[in-house]
Amino acid sequence: MKRLHVHVSVADLEASIRFYNGLFASEPTVQKSDYAKWMLDDPRVNFAISTRTAQTGLNHLGIQVDSAEELVEIEQRALQSGLLARAEPGAACCYAQSDKQWITDPQGIVWEAFHTVGEIPYYGGQRKDACCAPTRPVSAPQRCGTPQN
Repeated sequence: MKRLHVHVSVADLEASIRFYNGLFASEPTVQKSDYAKWMLDDPRVNFAISTRTAQTGLNHLGIQVDSAEELVEIEQRALQSGLLARAEPGAACCYAQSDKQWITDPQGIVWEAFHTVGEIPYYGGQRKDACCAPTRPVSAPQRCGTPQN
């Protein structure tokens, strides 16, 4: 089963957590110093907020899948539709290890299709500006932040 994913960049994490706790009538499933996530069943959404970017507002949208096969299905649909997609296997992002497909819509909104395979103890790299969503359309090569040893 698939779950809609929405990631919003916020200026004040604590105020935003209070707001979304009230809106969703639920506490975050994951809460870190720079990130919070609600895994809701009504509506079925993975809703995340973070303070990781300078610009606030919509960061990216996505579809979270439960299996590698579902991710391949989304990749195949993108290819059959002529959409520009970029695979990112083994991505370290948002305190999770995931396999991903990145697709950018005609308005420039980034969509992430992903299958989470595990948790990690960091956001997506040791840098404050480590990204998850590409900052350019997927046609331009760019790799998300990876942990620095």
